[in-house]
Amino acid sequence: MGPDFEEEQRLLSAGFSVIVGVDEVGRGPLAGPVTAAAVVLRPDQIPEGLADSKKLSAKRRDYLAEEIRKVAWVSVAHASVEEIDVLNILQASHLAMCRAIEGIGFSVDHALIDGNMIPRDIKCPATALIKGDGRSVSIAAASIVAKVVRDRIMVDLAQQHPGYGWEKNAGYPTKAHRVALEDLGVTPHHRRSFKTVHNML
Repeated sequence: MGPDFEEEQRLLSAGFSVIVGVDEVGRGPLAGPVTAAAVVLRPDQIPEGLADSKKLSAKRRDYLAEEIRKVAWVSVAHASVEEIDVLNILQASHLAMCRAIEGIGFSVDHALIDGNMIPRDIKCPATALIKGDGRSVSIAAASIVAKVVRDRIMVDLAQQHPGYGWEKNAGYPTKAHRVALEDLGVTPHHRRSFKTVHNML
């Protein structure tokens, strides 16, 4: 069973008309920004095959991200490595989420947020859904778009800083990434507040 439109339908029935799904990617990596997406789907134009982005191949995610952008309102936002180091990763991911919602460009009635916490600075009513990317098609769409955008950023950064394997590991602490950190040192794109990186400094 994949995600469905039930949560959104419940909110629509309760009188909310603009429902946004919000998810972030990149909480666990040692390098790169944390990226959030906000997606408002039209009930009559939901792309087929939406699922938790982690369960899809890269090719399938790329395809679905394009399909989502054709039929939905989409906004993507980031919190930088500097913001992650100053705020901490949880607050930075919430900041990215709030930026993504504001980037939709019109008033949102209710947000469905992946996870168990609602960002404290959010400007609309919200519901936190644990494992939301497997439950709500709006959150699944947001997870797909955010993952595609962030992966592309990491591929670009990998060309500037070869050797860390970011084009494959997206900055996550794989064994190869850890070995490269020891051999090549810390880049400006590494999160200095993260223990693995901090210990090397």
